Amino acid sequence: MTPTLTSTAAALIRRDLRLLWRRRGDALQPVLFALLVVVLFALAVGGGDAQLARNAAAVLWLAVLLAGLLALDGLFRGDAEDGSLEQWLLAPVPLAWLVLVRTAVHWLATTGPLLLALPLGLAWFREPPAEEIPAEISAGGGLVGVSFAEAAKDRRFWTIWLSIALVALAYGGAHIHMPEIIKQHGLTAKEGAGIMGMIGIALLSGRIVTGWLLDRIWAPLVCLPILSIPALACFWLMGSSTSEPMVWASAFLLGFAAGAESDLIAYLASRYFGMAHYGKIYGMLYMPFGIFSAISPVLYGRIRDTTGSYDQMLMAATILFVAGALLLLTLGRSPVFTAKEASA
Repeated sequence: MTPTLTSTAAALIRRDLRLLWRRRGDALQPVLFALLVVVLFALAVGGGDAQLARNAAAVLWLAVLLAGLLALDGLFRGDAEDGSLEQWLLAPVPLAWLVLVRTAVHWLATTGPLLLALPLGLAWFREPPAEEIPAEISAGGGLVGVSFAEAAKDRRFWTIWLSIALVALAYGGAHIHMPEIIKQHGLTAKEGAGIMGMIGIALLSGRIVTGWLLDRIWAPLVCLPILSIPALACFWLMGSSTSEPMVWASAFLLGFAAGAESDLIAYLASRYFGMAHYGKIYGMLYMPFGIFSAISPVLYGRIRDTTGSYDQMLMAATILFVAGALLLLTLGRSPVFTAKEASA
């Protein structure tokens, strides 16, 4: 039976969709790239809402186009490597038809998620009108809060900065070296892979639970148990005879705290210094997280190579987690900003 154009297209589409599902992580790259383009444009241009609004449509469509081109290199590369292109030349259907079907599937797969995300982005990522801004962060239509220079003179700024640095120094290496830490307790690589995947669930759980608690309880009091439980996890992971359930629990607690900390930085910055200069203040408070998260894996690795185990660093991490949590208890109640500070 001679294949028709329709049956050939259906077979090729089914094959391409199956391959796409197997490499579904690659399909997300254009989405992430487009998001990066939009964010970098907004940071580079700056200016007010009106200026960004004038360029929003052009930037969004340009981001979609560039994201689609990002995946263009792989359009026919797999077929060239496995010999499928030669089979296309011998097929009893026009080569142009096969190329057209493949190109259509490619653009739908790469730009489809972006096109679906565009209305969500326009609906969700917008500057709220004055009447939608909560009263505690605005006054007379303007955002309230202190300037970065004023925040830098405040003891609470450096208390939060130091707390973030201590926790990042404790956690960063524990996460990176977790597969090796798991091995020293006799678990297999397959079991370790399951534990590492579970950490992702713990990260998400930490964010949701922490947000719910922050809406109801004084923030430093929320931080005390959330940043202290990974200290217990580090203590459990010391040695080489921890049971498998305890290793799973330890990894979950570390992931839970990591998910909570990234949100705590943003929350503490807004509550203690307001929203008027939030971007600068939040950036400076996030800086120790990035710096010490990068230093931490080096320390973990150095101690492992020197002593033959992670025990000394895990003990140090236990102390760092508790110290970081206790520091936040000295912050006191968050201030109530006034309209005078909004115009400063």
